[in-house]
Amino acid sequence: MSVKVRFAPSPTGMLHVGNARTALISWLFTREKNGHFLLRVDDTDQERSKPEYEQAIEDGLRWLGIDWDDKARQRDRTEIYAEKIEQLKTDGRLYPCYETPEALDLKRKSQLSRRLPPIYDREALALSDEQIKAYEAEGRHPHWRFKLNHTPIEWNDSVRGNVKFNGADLSDPVLIREDGSPLYHICSVIDDIEYGITHVIRGEDHVSNTACHIQMFEALGASAPNFTHLPLLSDKEGAKLSKRIGSLSLKELQEDGLEPMSVVSLMARLGSSAPIEPFTDIKTVVKNFDITKFSRGTPKFDPDELVRLNGKILHDLDFDAIKDRLSEIGLNDLDAEFWNAVKPNLQLLSDVQEWWRVAKGDVTPIIEDADFIAEALALLPTTPWDEKTWMLWANAVKEKTGRKGKQLFMPLRQAITGMEHGPELASLLLLIGANNVKERLQSNKKAA
Repeated sequence: MSVKVRFAPSPTGMLHVGNARTALISWLFTREKNGHFLLRVDDTDQERSKPEYEQAIEDGLRWLGIDWDDKARQRDRTEIYAEKIEQLKTDGRLYPCYETPEALDLKRKSQLSRRLPPIYDREALALSDEQIKAYEAEGRHPHWRFKLNHTPIEWNDSVRGNVKFNGADLSDPVLIREDGSPLYHICSVIDDIEYGITHVIRGEDHVSNTACHIQMFEALGASAPNFTHLPLLSDKEGAKLSKRIGSLSLKELQEDGLEPMSVVSLMARLGSSAPIEPFTDIKTVVKNFDITKFSRGTPKFDPDELVRLNGKILHDLDFDAIKDRLSEIGLNDLDAEFWNAVKPNLQLLSDVQEWWRVAKGDVTPIIEDADFIAEALALLPTTPWDEKTWMLWANAVKEKTGRKGKQLFMPLRQAITGMEHGPELASLLLLIGANNVKERLQSNKKAA
């Protein structure tokens, strides 16, 4: 059987990292199986669905390296939904209900107060024709519920294993709003049937929905696809993921300067037994993807881990792979020698701009021991400099002053770069150049 998978975002907001993870895992599974990937825009909520959100979702997916073989919008498929909905009404699987939201809320609170599960009691099925006419005379419009069979519902989930429900323990789901518009559940099932979806990968918050959906597939004369329910992401303390931990939309992560492959590297392995590694090529991620390695444990999303991965990915990038992007941020003169010297100190690509300034721009030297720096200046080797210059200079200063280790290196670094950390001084000397190094060592400015 050919694998066909869909990712079905709602364009009611920006693409969140949790949904992006679902999209990525769905796509990796599909591509690893040489299957067909469908982007299905679930825009039945016409009031909240916005074209700009749909565009942002597509942009975010492309940024991650996710492509699709086909695209569909639910708003274009209303005639198909209407036909199938009429079929369910005719078959007695959809029934009208006239309770107001207030009445349903009161009924739910009453059940909970008696420690009963808040399951709809099917009161609407007992309505007489006279009662229905009276409600409609009041101007009420019905919402429609799907009548679940009170029989066992069971499936083998790729992550959760064997899952069992009983239809009697579930509330008949509302499928049609009072205004006649269909809800997510029925549209999703109809689309999955019509597009021949073989595998559905989504969050574990849909598990009880899936139990209802399986009966909808059966009611429409179709077999249900295979299901995978992924645990939802938590923050690094194990709490529900929230905006408190920082930027969570793909657009924000992109604007923060993160590499798309850092997000791919983390999300492709987070929650699985496979080690999280810094990948630079998404094809390698596809080749090594195995959905059976995901477990039911709650994966913890740590933004700091994302930044660490980002740095490791940059450290592995050759100059030829990055030079066009360096030009885009105004560093046309930056060459391979400079890139190779500074990349071990980068966390974000934008950090390279700071090291370019340190090497080529204005720097305020930190000189706390003017006498030591004066002695070091007097021992500065003559040009031309090469990769041995730093060691020759450091040994001469050590012999002259008796200093060694941090007491020797740190004052020189501070005087030359105005910083307490950075690339190896052996490389920095060559990048900065003899004239700039000499000028900075001659500075009389003191640290604040």
